[in-house]
Amino acid sequence: MELTEKLKHLETNIVTLREIKSSISLDDLKLHKRHEWEVRYGLFESIQIVIDISCKISSHYNLGNPKSYKECIELLVRGNYLSLELSKKIISMVGLRNLLVHEYAQIDDEKLYAFLNYLDDFILFVNEIKSNL
Repeated sequence: MELTEKLKHLETNIVTLREIKSSISLDDLKLHKRHEWEVRYGLFESIQIVIDISCKISSHYNLGNPKSYKECIELLVRGNYLSLELSKKIISMVGLRNLLVHEYAQIDDEKLYAFLNYLDDFILFVNEIKSNL
């Protein structure tokens, strides 16, 4: 998938996650496994797209040899594709992605639902990448 397609896919995901957030409460998430899965998968896929974009840019523009997803994001900062302030938020997202993948049974529903309050960070990522390419 091309970079612009990935960015559009991410924007579409955020629209869907916003719809989910506006249509379900924390109690709904706790009571209905389907809602929890929607939030988990929506966040996971969106974070994975951010990682894919970051690593693709790092590789395409020869920004360095990252050994982790975190390093892909740090290379975007060094290459002036991403602000330092936003990179810290994106790196936190990578931490959530790792929890979703490796410790899915231990994520607290309240914390999971609270991540829906940070959807604007994804849009900031899209805008910074678009303006710096």
